[in-house]
Amino acid sequence: MLNARRCALETLVRILEDGAYANLALKEAAKTVAPSDVPFVHALVNETIARCSYLDYVLSHFCKRQKRMVRNLLRMAGTELLFLHTPPHAVIHESVSLCREIGKAQNAGFVNAILRRLDRERDALPPLPDDPNERLSVYYGVPTFLVREWLESYGETETEALLSRKPIGTEVRAQYPYTTEELLNALPVKADRGRLDPNCLRISESFDLVHSELFADGRLAVQNEGAMLICRALGDLSHRRVLDACAAPGGKTAYLASLSKNTAELVAWELHPHRKALLDATLERLHVRAETACIDASEHHAAFDGAFDAVLLDVPCSGFGLLSDKPDVRLNKTEQTVDALIDVQDRILDACARYVRRGGTLVYATCTISKRENGERVRAFLASHPSFRLVGERQLLPTRDGTNGFYFATLSED
Repeated sequence: MLNARRCALETLVRILEDGAYANLALKEAAKTVAPSDVPFVHALVNETIARCSYLDYVLSHFCKRQKRMVRNLLRMAGTELLFLHTPPHAVIHESVSLCREIGKAQNAGFVNAILRRLDRERDALPPLPDDPNERLSVYYGVPTFLVREWLESYGETETEALLSRKPIGTEVRAQYPYTTEELLNALPVKADRGRLDPNCLRISESFDLVHSELFADGRLAVQNEGAMLICRALGDLSHRRVLDACAAPGGKTAYLASLSKNTAELVAWELHPHRKALLDATLERLHVRAETACIDASEHHAAFDGAFDAVLLDVPCSGFGLLSDKPDVRLNKTEQTVDALIDVQDRILDACARYVRRGGTLVYATCTISKRENGERVRAFLASHPSFRLVGERQLLPTRDGTNGFYFATLSED
């Protein structure tokens, strides 16, 4: 077993330097430490990712850029000192010891000096830029184009509140035929009901959920409350034929089954084989019957024209509505990244709209807070598809709705 800080450091290097997905890297990391250390590793890795930009900004005033292991050791230790409030003597001692343990003994004195200076000058650190775009971008590690859009839409106070929001805890629900009341009574920890969906339960305490009997038996699904609302936007699906066109990892497909009490005829597509495997595993665990396939939703498949009463499009997006729960969302995003996503979103909308029967329902959804990816896409679609009309749309905001930043629009084919 690795000690917790070494595990966190190696995980950070995989994420920040090698481009690994944080959720997958953390899942692998959990296998290498004692179960009691897993919450600390998760907290340290996620907080360091979220604070990486600011730590780099501060450290650049103290020293030149270091090689990857030492660079990430300083980032991690700086996060503990400034944001996790670990006693300074413990951070410095453990970090110097870790520096030696990973074969960087020649850098131990340097690490010790930098961390002592960071601790000593914590109340007089280099000032942030005056410009709000630059200040918020540096401090919260998000691209300036996102800050600019949020400032224009929501103002500086709410933008900072959106960027500084902490995770709300784990959200779960029961999988039909198991009921919310049964799940509430069976959970070994306290759970609070969600604000927007009656089936949402929020768990704030530490709980090894994925190894619980409730999870293994398929009575419990982990799902954000905003994602639950997206499923509800399709309306009554009882005995309806429904397509979930971008379905992995399968949570929404499974909730559609629950909402219809297993009467909906479900079809679920996923582009990538490895993600289809996740989809199939989720549906199998939750005892959901669905026809799954590896299909590119951005390409038109004439065989499915008019074949569905309802179509759900949870399209690929920038994911900026998930910043608090998935801090690595902020990494490596550019305006060109979003431009490429918008092209995919438009192609998926155009292709999959043809699969909706006359009088049927189409729901377009993202997990981002972005007019370009949300309302602008829907309006562009409506302008070129006059047979559809907008029934309703909603942008969920963490600061207002207490959930992650999902968007969804319900369209009807008249």
